[in-house]
Amino acid sequence: MTNKRIAVIGGGASGLTSIKCCLEEGLEPMCFERTDDIGGLWRFQDNPEEGRASIYKSVIINTSKEMMCFSDYPIPDHFPNYMHNSQVMEYVRMYAKEFDLLKYIRFKTTVCSVKKRPDFSTSGQWEVVTESEGKKEMNVFDGVMVCIGHHTDAHLPLESFPGIKTFKGQYFHSRDYKNPEAFTGKRVIVIGIGNSGGDLAVEISHTAKQVFLSTRRGAWILNRVGDNGYPFDALFSTRLNYFLRKIYGESIQNKFMENRMNQKFNHELYGLKPKHRALSQHPTLNDDLPNRIISGFVKVKGNVKEFTETAAIFEDGSRENDIDAVIFATGYTFDFPFLEDSVRVVKNKISLYKMVFPPNLEKPTLAIIGLLQPLGAIFPISEIQGRWVTQVFKGLKTLPSQSEMITDITKAKEKMEKRYVESQRHTIQADYVDAMEELADLVGVRPNLLSLAFTDPKLALQLLVGPCTPIQYRLQGPGKWDGARKAILTTDDRIRKPLMTRVVESSNSMTSTITMGMFMVAIALFAIIITYF
Repeated sequence: MTNKRIAVIGGGASGLTSIKCCLEEGLEPMCFERTDDIGGLWRFQDNPEEGRASIYKSVIINTSKEMMCFSDYPIPDHFPNYMHNSQVMEYVRMYAKEFDLLKYIRFKTTVCSVKKRPDFSTSGQWEVVTESEGKKEMNVFDGVMVCIGHHTDAHLPLESFPGIKTFKGQYFHSRDYKNPEAFTGKRVIVIGIGNSGGDLAVEISHTAKQVFLSTRRGAWILNRVGDNGYPFDALFSTRLNYFLRKIYGESIQNKFMENRMNQKFNHELYGLKPKHRALSQHPTLNDDLPNRIISGFVKVKGNVKEFTETAAIFEDGSRENDIDAVIFATGYTFDFPFLEDSVRVVKNKISLYKMVFPPNLEKPTLAIIGLLQPLGAIFPISEIQGRWVTQVFKGLKTLPSQSEMITDITKAKEKMEKRYVESQRHTIQADYVDAMEELADLVGVRPNLLSLAFTDPKLALQLLVGPCTPIQYRLQGPGKWDGARKAILTTDDRIRKPLMTRVVESSNSMTSTITMGMFMVAIALFAIIITYF
């Protein structure tokens, strides 16, 4: 029997892991990448490309290496915990080389359309039309995995800023920003306080005369550097926190997080405190912003009411004159025009079962990979989505009925709308551990902590209180990796390796005391969790 042919659209991180997932299930992938290289978002170029995500030269990833690696390919221990975009790209190339993925990619090939075949209700097949070097070609595929991300099309709401068209200075979207030199000695407004807005305000403030950071709602600011210098996400994204949140609820976790963030710096004093709770908006990660605010290089302002030819007037009535440039860090929109009627997107809202499968198709042979904005890493979520999707394509897993899927989608949307402030930004939100655990259940690879507590208590304890790393989903079930246990138990070594570049005396007695205390607390909590879950 001929292997099923799968079209993978996009050669970024999600596309590469989707190719690998296809190969692991004995499927035949063909990947279409519109540019001449892999990497997607993470391949920096001086000039933005049409139809491709674009980053600025200084970008450092917001998720640490242990939390963002692919599940059977740890990032080298000497790499920094938070990598520069060039190092992320290096890792992506290493991954592609290790698993020999490049030979499945057709570069400089644009997907024009993906249409159901006339017999789709029985075959589930798709006609995929592509164009390369001016020539169009049609191929038939048994399944399609769309891996194009959601940071391509800039959201530039100029209609919300009266007078901007007559503003004599420079204005553009953050997608087109590359470096701060062009703003030397200038007065600059950055609109938006997401991760890009915060990063740009900080970076430009090193060359500009003055930077104003304009925000409608304010934001809670998280740091990459967590307690005791460990990566924040490695401390936050644990199963223990996952279970505690189920026990105590979001309200207590919000209060705890807000208190911790205000201990770093008082958000009200710095003009950043929002009306919403910490977990009601995708948080902004920025270690440097409070330093630039306290030193006066960045001034936080409210929403811009209108622009004149040279000034900005804010909603509180204040005015800043002699503005030279305005940068809109106002997010992105996404769409899939080549899918035509198979998937509909309205104001960044899309109906997908488990954020992957359209529920309205007669056959589950179309999947969207990586269309999430997680509080955590996207690489491993895309990977485990790919593992599930290829099982479905192969017939190893089945989806619920259409009505059941629609009910599940509705519940997920209602939950999201209840938690997050209304925004085009908050339509594809996900929590890392929740998403990984749910998908792992579907794939059949979720670790059984109760069983491991008796057979391998050391490992079970690490799975409970340690960072919930992607490697944990290679311990058992389909795609089991023999190196998983060792890699999990040496997580701390890889976190520490790039930091310890100078030999210092360690306080073993203090370390032992802390370790024993943590161990006793963990055992007590472990007993509670086993009892109630």
